[in-house]
Amino acid sequence: MSANLSATFYLISGILFILALRGLSSPETSRQGNYFGIAGMVIAIAVTFLAIGNFGLGFIVVLIFLLVGGSIGAFIAFRIPMTAMPELVAGFHSLVGLAAVFVAIAAFLKPEAFNLGIVGNIKLASLIEMSLGAAIGAITFSGSIIAFLKLRGIMSGAPITFKGQHILNLFLGILILVLIFYLCKTQMSNIFWAIVIISFLVGVLLIIPIGGADMPVVISMLNSYSGWAAAGIGFTLENTALIITGALVGSSGAILSYIMCKGMNRSFFNVILGGWGASEQNSTSTSKEQKPVKNGNADDAAFLMKNASSVIIVPGYGMAVAQAQHALREMVDALKKNGVKVSYAIHPVAGRMPGHMNVLLAEANVPYDEVFELEEINNDFSNCDVAYVIGANDVTNPVAKSDPQSPIYGMPVLDVEKSKSVLFVKRSLSPGYAGIDNDLFYRDNTLMLFADAKKMTEEIVKSL
Repeated sequence: MSANLSATFYLISGILFILALRGLSSPETSRQGNYFGIAGMVIAIAVTFLAIGNFGLGFIVVLIFLLVGGSIGAFIAFRIPMTAMPELVAGFHSLVGLAAVFVAIAAFLKPEAFNLGIVGNIKLASLIEMSLGAAIGAITFSGSIIAFLKLRGIMSGAPITFKGQHILNLFLGILILVLIFYLCKTQMSNIFWAIVIISFLVGVLLIIPIGGADMPVVISMLNSYSGWAAAGIGFTLENTALIITGALVGSSGAILSYIMCKGMNRSFFNVILGGWGASEQNSTSTSKEQKPVKNGNADDAAFLMKNASSVIIVPGYGMAVAQAQHALREMVDALKKNGVKVSYAIHPVAGRMPGHMNVLLAEANVPYDEVFELEEINNDFSNCDVAYVIGANDVTNPVAKSDPQSPIYGMPVLDVEKSKSVLFVKRSLSPGYAGIDNDLFYRDNTLMLFADAKKMTEEIVKSL
């Protein structure tokens, strides 16, 4: 295939990727966006193979690995429950970073195969690109592994800190840049391997001080890192599709991280540098042993909601764990038959990854026009008869507005406590992912429904 024809098809692939991102910006067009992304990737892979033009043994080996890897990915995607989607994303990010490291290593050891020069005399621009791609890829890999372990519960979600941690991170970051400079001057293999090893260490150090409650931002941040790693390697390989795709993923991930930081009142630059989330997990709110709560059952909840004029549903990770979205849809349908107005309130960081709740509600065919983001619906709670909180915790905690010592202080939360009545579905009074008690449990207008989210919702449907 000619270079001009390859460039044309890569451009078409890039346009499809842009359309994919555009489609994924709304639940209504997300399916179409996915199809655009699939089409763009198929074109990119096909053009890459045709551009090589060598269909010998190497091509067959690559094709076998492509089929094996694709089959494993498809199997995991079909089997994975929605509750495990955040750690799946973290795991896949790690593979993108590792792939970037492997490509950089191959380019450094065999530069002539990539038309980059010869060992010891690699083009300066290519050397910078491959070293940056390897560094960012290594940081993405090890950082994503730590995020996976925290989300999976294999590793504690609590921040892991030590004295001088940020100074060490800064020193290692500067050291990587210095080593890249000397690599460009000497092209010594020992320096290249030192860059890779130190970058793996930096990835670990960046993520371990970040608490489990902040993982949604970490996921989007690592997504951005994986994109920039791919873009760096794309320059090394002179592959237009990889450059475009990496830049799109990197920039969109960075923008999403920024939006998430605004949603949690965090510093964007501190997130990038792994410098936040390590605050003491303490709060001045009164302990749950010292305050009583009101217990209720499905009949109580059904009575309150049936006699309400408006109900706002606040879904959270507990709904995802219980797979209660379909039962919730049944309950809402029953309420609508009784003339009750129902809306859904989604916090930007509800669940453990961006858009987690939106995907679950879409799976239950909840109409998109009934789902509202925090900024759109927060003022409605003061006029709401009943707020039905199903598994959400930290995103409804009033101490974020009142307790300066709280780790979530300053984070915008849903003003659930302003509703006339709050029905809070939870298994127990245990703290949320941020590790702090929720003051909402003890409010006079809160009725706690201690049960599995799906079971309780199904019982309410029967009562209705």
